[in-house]
Amino acid sequence: MSSRPPPDDATGGPRPPVGAPPTDAERAFSVAIIDWTQLVEDFLDTIGLSFADFRDEMSGGWLFGYIDALARASVRATLFCVSARVAEVERHVHAATGATICVLPAPAAYRLLRRRIREPHARPPEHRPTTARGRAAYLVDGTLRNAAPYLSTPVRALARELRREGCDAILCQDYEHGRFDVCLALGRLLHLPVFATFQGGDRALHPIERPLRGLALRHAAGLVVATGREAERLQRSYGVRQRDIARVFNPLDLAVWRGSERAEERESARAALGIPAAARVLAWHGRVAMHDKGLDILLEAWALVCRARPETDLRLLLLGTGSDAGALSRRIADPALRGVCWHNEYVRDRAIVRRHLAAADVYALTSRREGFPVAPVEAMACALPVVATDAPGMADILEGGADVSGGVIVPDFDVAQLAGAIGALLDDPGRARRLGAVAQARAEACFSPEQVGAQLRDFFAHRMPARQ
Repeated sequence: MSSRPPPDDATGGPRPPVGAPPTDAERAFSVAIIDWTQLVEDFLDTIGLSFADFRDEMSGGWLFGYIDALARASVRATLFCVSARVAEVERHVHAATGATICVLPAPAAYRLLRRRIREPHARPPEHRPTTARGRAAYLVDGTLRNAAPYLSTPVRALARELRREGCDAILCQDYEHGRFDVCLALGRLLHLPVFATFQGGDRALHPIERPLRGLALRHAAGLVVATGREAERLQRSYGVRQRDIARVFNPLDLAVWRGSERAEERESARAALGIPAAARVLAWHGRVAMHDKGLDILLEAWALVCRARPETDLRLLLLGTGSDAGALSRRIADPALRGVCWHNEYVRDRAIVRRHLAAADVYALTSRREGFPVAPVEAMACALPVVATDAPGMADILEGGADVSGGVIVPDFDVAQLAGAIGALLDDPGRARRLGAVAQARAEACFSPEQVGAQLRDFFAHRMPARQ
């Protein structure tokens, strides 16, 4: 089996054709990318970033990866987001890509509703209260939470700015979200095709929303997903036709992750981080969310790895921050978790991320919830073998097994198996290096911005109405 993307019949949806140059009709169009976060500060605050940081220093990830990939395919993308911290529309230029970021003020009705939601950043409690008063408050809070996504979009301002930008199509970040429904209705009024993607923002659907969701999805111009599992779910749960789903991996700018010769970069990275040359090193990077990112699983597995190798110098490099930074700090204080080195910061400089990855021997991804994880692809581009739980997307990224993809998937979030797979690669540097080279080749073959941009361009262009 080759390292090329899987064929149509293995994915549940077609891959748009790649390779032919765009026609004039395909070349000259503009896409509006609509952020699904109700308020952009809801995301930025949890990782300690200001909007200026986001605008001037943030790059990569699926969002700016899409913008960059589309630009390489001669498609202009404008990012739209909503904020309660602006009183009128603001327009900014994203430093890394040159794309316009249009910030829309949150509607007054949404601001009022939000003030009545208890802890709007937190997930709703899993268990219903037992008292009558508690159940009533729970019901009110749940109703407000479900209404919020529908009220958070300033429709008139968005329509005005879509016209001003000359947008020919809309791409929503998440199709299981009220903002997608609002944009779908707006697209009908403006005669704009509305597409949507899936980037891990899954949530429980309100009973009233479930029948509407299938109707909305079937009326979208097309859906872009990265994993076969998600494509199959769309067909099974919502009756979406296979031809309306495009399988497109999230892009990665490989030039950013290619360093010097692997051995030399590893040596210099370890010297900079104060890690001995003989140490055996496991790396992880991302948003610190204990449950979603499976950091509890990772730490339990690391404790087993350490316990089985009392004489080995072992290091676990963690890079990132998030809403559960306090919980992670308490967990790594456990004496059983020796060798843990945590850089508690959202790092915007990808050279710093690459340094941490270059210092490692093996990479781990232990997420329970993902859309399509970019972090392990970054590690693969840095020639690291990957050990991962069976999170959404990993079966596609590591398709074909270790000798084809350079990675190992541990089923059922089994901590003992995870520790065994990590330990086996840490114990065998030669095999780790060989699989790392395979992983790097896989990343270069499947995730380049040029390939992804061409796939997105063709899928959008072929589903847009003919120009007059």
